[in-house]
Parts: sequence; C-alpha cells; structure tokens
Amino acid sequence: MPPQVSSVAPVFGLAAHLGRGLQRIATDAIFGRTRAVPRHIADLDPEYLSGLLGRTVTSVTLLDGDAGTSTRARMALTGDDVPASVFVKMPAETVATRLMGELGRLADTEVRFYRELSGQLGDVPACHGATFDPVTGRFVLVLEDLAAGGSCEFPDTLHPLDADRAALIVELLARVHATFWQRLDPYPWVYSASADATSLLTGALANAAARRLEGRTDIPVRAGQFIIDNYRAVAAVIDRGAHTVMHGDAHPGNVYFRNGRAGLLDWQAVRRGHPSRELSYTLITGMTTAERVQTQHDLLDLYRAELRAAGGPAIDREQLWQRFRQGALYAYIAALITAGMGGMQDENIALEGLARSVAALEDLDTVYALKASM
Repeated sequence: MPPQVSSVAPVFGLAAHLGRGLQRIATDAIFGRTRAVPRHIADLDPEYLSGLLGRTVTSVTLLDGDAGTSTRARMALTGDDVPASVFVKMPAETVATRLMGELGRLADTEVRFYRELSGQLGDVPACHGATFDPVTGRFVLVLEDLAAGGSCEFPDTLHPLDADRAALIVELLARVHATFWQRLDPYPWVYSASADATSLLTGALANAAARRLEGRTDIPVRAGQFIIDNYRAVAAVIDRGAHTVMHGDAHPGNVYFRNGRAGLLDWQAVRRGHPSRELSYTLITGMTTAERVQTQHDLLDLYRAELRAAGGPAIDREQLWQRFRQGALYAYIAALITAGMGGMQDENIALEGLARSVAALEDLDTVYALKASM
C-alpha cells in the first residue's frame, strides 16, 4: 500500500467513527422516544422486561443505582420464574460520557460479548437479556445481581490485592486467554487497540490529561512522555505476536471473588492482543508497587503454567517478561486519561492507579524496553 494511503486511511476511519457516534446521539435526542429500546432506567417497566427476558415480569422496583461510563442499577423483580433481583446497565446520561462510550464502542462490545463469547467462559455474570440499538446507540443489559446474597467480594484500587488474590486473577486470565488463543476469526468485531482509528486521539487526550493534572498532584505525570508522543507506534509494539481475546480493563474495580475463585465484570472494553498487555495492566493497577515487584515473576510463572494447563501455548519465560515490561505503557496511558479527564472513576481511585502506573514505568524500565523493539 502506498505510504500516503496508509497514513490517510486511519484519519478517514476516525472521521467516520466520530461521525457515527455523533449521529447516534443526535438521532437519539430527536427520535429516541419512538425507538423500541428505553432511554432511562425508569422506563424499564414489567412489559418491556418481560419481552427482553422472555419471561413474565409482573413488577419492577429500583433498589439502588450509580453512574460512570454507563448508568447502572439494581432492580427487584417479581414474576414467572424471574430472578429476585438483577443488575441493569444502560447508556450514560450525559452527552460527553456517551460520546466517550461511542468512541470506545463500549455498549456494542459488551452486548456482543454476552451474546457471542460469555457462554464459553465461566466466572462471568449470567446474562438474562441484552439488546443494542445501532441507530441510537441505546442498549439494555440485564445481568446477574452479584451483590445479592452477600456471596461475592468486590475489591477496588484503594484496597490492594495481595499475592494470593492476584494469583486467582492471573489464573482466571490464563483460562480466558487459552479459550480464545488464536481463535478470533469468528469475531471480527474484536479489534486491537493499535488498529483502532480512535488511537489517533490517544496522544492528544493523554497530553490534555497531563496538563489538567500538573499542579494538582505530586505524581510525575509526564514520566511517560515518550509514550504519549509516540502512542500509535508503541501500541503497535505491544500488539505484536499471537493474539487472544482480552477483557481489556481488568482493574480491581472490575473483579469479584466468589467461592474461592475470581470473576470479571464490565466486559465493555474487550480487545484482541497479546496477553502481556492485560497482565501488566491488571497487576500494576491491582497491587501496591512493592507487592507487585516482589511477586511479579512468580505470578508470571503461574500464568504460563495455567495457560498451558488450560490448553494454551507454552510461552517463553524471558519473552513474557520483556512483553510484560512493555505492556506497562497501557496501564500508564489508561490511568493518566482516566485521572485527567475525570468522571469515570472516583478521583482518589484514579490518582492511586496513576501513581502505581508511573512507578511501574520506572521499575520496569518500560520506555527502554519499548525503544529496544522499535
């Protein structure tokens, strides 16, 4: 392909993607009330839920809810063989957050995950119903209420994972990765981070986030400036090699523990890629820096063994370590944008994730490891 074509194509792809997202939001504002998919949690009445679940729902009661990249709520149900309570996800209420979701294809991705992939995995919430409207971008996901009954534990970044809990997550990731190792042809919608046209915006977003944070925190937010300035090139480096399906956002807030096993929720950022990217992101954001540094080699050895035991390939120890060091760039970029742009996580959680990711750039010498492969 001629150079001018290869450089222009992503720009056109980004423009088309942005245009589609803006068009969905505008269409929803004008015609959304005439579409079949409800616009708000309050619109989920027994009649609609009966159709979505395929079972007769006779009453719906809101238990609680919150907001982030999507609107979320717990609802009590009564009816014919329906769960006593469910967890529901719908689009965010604000236009800005919805546009961020459109850029990341979050709604379409998570609905597709539950329709096409989740049945091949254990340790994910059961899905009772899912729908996505490609015209407006509206969606409804009705999932298992993991909070019901008190059998699940939910960690977060401010309560770091110890080595034993981190090992449970590593074992889970190995099972997920082995299930889809180089088996991505049936799922063309699962794309890599570096191939996404919106990666053209990542460097600019990261720079904007760094400007917002400078002066507000003692964290050296520019520690990865080389990564910011060369994001598309370094993203291509960590996406090299054999690919599998990755959760894409396996930080502590998207993890739960039940009956001695780890599980993953919020499958809205599913991507394809080399597993080292996910391992770096998960261990860096989930553990204190000291605990990670002390245990990361053992945890990577555990991953290699569990991947093989689950039917995946044998991965060379030194190669995985090198890729793990490089993959720390994703934890840094994700944490920087999340902390700097605001609105997606509690500020204390976002800043703690950023502090850990900046520390990892240094102790893993990530920039050097990237430059060595470019």
